[in-house]
Amino acid sequence: MTLVAHVRWGMVAVLACAVVTYARDKKDNPKPAGSQTVDAGSFGVFVKGQRVVTESFSVLQDNGISVVKSRLQESGNSAAAVQRSELQMTGSGELVRYEWSDGSGSLVVTPKDEFLLEKITTAASSKPAEQPFLMPNTSAILDNNFFIHREVLVWHYLALAPCSGEAPHRQCQPLEFGALVPQDRTSMRVRMELVGREKVTIRGTERELLRLNLKGEAFSWALWVDDKDQFKLMRVLIADDNTEVIRD
Repeated sequence: MTLVAHVRWGMVAVLACAVVTYARDKKDNPKPAGSQTVDAGSFGVFVKGQRVVTESFSVLQDNGISVVKSRLQESGNSAAAVQRSELQMTGSGELVRYEWSDGSGSLVVTPKDEFLLEKITTAASSKPAEQPFLMPNTSAILDNNFFIHREVLVWHYLALAPCSGEAPHRQCQPLEFGALVPQDRTSMRVRMELVGREKVTIRGTERELLRLNLKGEAFSWALWVDDKDQFKLMRVLIADDNTEVIRD
């Protein structure tokens, strides 16, 4: 495994605009001023080879706050409710605010004292229901169907994982993270592990990408990122659900 590119974080769950270099020791660079686009684009979500959802997203860094916006739209169904989310975090990875809505309900997660507080609003009730989670404000947000949140977690892992050895045999230890799934109103532990380089065919073209495994108590995902392009998420495979996610 050869890790020659620099990771330009500049967003949530990592030091703002830190550059992580795997060929040598990690170090942080000064934070740039002004607004900066870290990533933008869309993912196609395919179930048994058929596109069912498109996720459009953007990741911005603005004055020390990282903002991750996402929009989900079902394919071929313009009348379906659109889901939207916005995740705001400091450059050091602390949650500022998370919002989700689908037209009929909404939720907000914010830090409160030593825990996270989720407020859920539905069409049937004008008063939000509240649910606290005894979790630090550095916990990952991994909401349902938002794959850009998984990209954020990959960047977080790559910034923090202890590594040893020299390229091309450099290895990084797996790490566990506490995560909140706001739509499910639940928390969980997830484990991320760096596997190494693999040749993957995407849209008929073979590419060499970096693979990571993301596992929880009830799921196992394979993720591939492009270490030559700021470690952007390119593909996700959820074999148990016959689901594949591809960057457009």
